[in-house]
Amino acid sequence: MAVFSIVFEISDGYPDAKSNISLIIYLILNVLIISGCSALVFYSSNVPVPVGLLIGAVLYALSLAVALSPFGEWLLRLQTGCKKICRTDYLNYIMPLFREVHERARELDPSVPADVQLFMNDDKSANAFATGRKTICITEGLLRMPPEQIKAALAHEFGHIAHKDTDLILFVTIGNMIITTVLLLLRLFINFIHWGADLTALLVGGRDGVFALVMNSICHAMMILFVGFCSWAWSGIGTTLVMHSSRSAEYEADEFAFHLGFGDALCALLDRIGGERETGLFARLASSHPDKNSRIAHLQQLGAYTTVPFGN
Repeated sequence: MAVFSIVFEISDGYPDAKSNISLIIYLILNVLIISGCSALVFYSSNVPVPVGLLIGAVLYALSLAVALSPFGEWLLRLQTGCKKICRTDYLNYIMPLFREVHERARELDPSVPADVQLFMNDDKSANAFATGRKTICITEGLLRMPPEQIKAALAHEFGHIAHKDTDLILFVTIGNMIITTVLLLLRLFINFIHWGADLTALLVGGRDGVFALVMNSICHAMMILFVGFCSWAWSGIGTTLVMHSSRSAEYEADEFAFHLGFGDALCALLDRIGGERETGLFARLASSHPDKNSRIAHLQQLGAYTTVPFGN
């Protein structure tokens, strides 16, 4: 029940109920699949299947809670290579821009946290991502952009924070990573207990004990590989499913930037970086974005003005 309460709490926190359907379906399927993996993990230990399913559901609920904590954000920053900005010249350039946009965002939506932090990775493409409830990461390449366009990128990311879109990233990447790690560690612990019993049988049973030890070891190893593969494969499927269903969140974040006064600058930025390609997790996140012309057209409908970038 804890998992389903988290699901409906998340659903209430999003402005567009339709965009939550895939997330809710994904989380419910996640509960079923992870509970099934948990039942497999405990099956050889004579734990009843219903108990194994319940353990999996409880562990998953705990993994989601950890994913939404500061520790979950730290893990995501570690995964995306985001670090504190240490160069003085970078700080002197970016922090006044960041503080200005942050103040405007809080005026527009007081739910934006007051302690949002800015980090940076060394990606040379120009981009920015909200990587948690209180974390925005910019790429080093974004510093090449004009100040107004940097502020537009930051405003877009504050839109994601205001709409709690970053919960998706934390759930799919960090939540599943935590539960997978926990299940594999539990399986290894159970295996060590069984291997100890098998070793005792080997000492007592002679040749028959050797055969039993070899067969049991193979079965335990296959179980670990199967559980690990299922968790890894489903995480990849879940990332694709949820991220591709979150396209409306990009338009809403663009609208947030527009209402902060950065609609024109965001159009110009999209025209400049629309063809750049990200790598790693950023590429998977960016794959959910609508194409730049659709986003610019949406901003123009709101009232943004942009010039044709030919010859630039």
